[in-house]
Amino acid sequence: QGQLVESGGGLVQAGGSLRLSCAASGRTFSNYAMGWFRQAPGKEREFVAGISWSGDTTYYSDSVKGRFTISRDNAKNTVYLQMNSLKPEDTAAYYCAARPFGVTTEEGEYAYWGQGTQVTVSS
Repeated sequence: QGQLVESGGGLVQAGGSLRLSCAASGRTFSNYAMGWFRQAPGKEREFVAGISWSGDTTYYSDSVKGRFTISRDNAKNTVYLQMNSLKPEDTAAYYCAARPFGVTTEEGEYAYWGQGTQVTVSS
């Protein structure tokens, strides 16, 4: 049984930065692909970024490409999402997720989910 716990969310002004962390426990996720998703009020959850188990391959949604960076430290069983140049439209609850195969943008393909951390960007 594995668990994912996100942290690092908060309130930031537009143009600012935040770094989210996702700590895994209960099992090793070093051979799992990891993803970050977000859900804004009244909207469906959407894929933000993903990283392969090795960290060699990363994927980003068009809306965050060039501003967000996903990374992982398998020794610490932790995945990060560095968010720069934040915009009010980035306001959402952010979730990390894990799956035992390659990265996919489909949330239904992920087996483990965290409880989410709120990011609010003021204009």
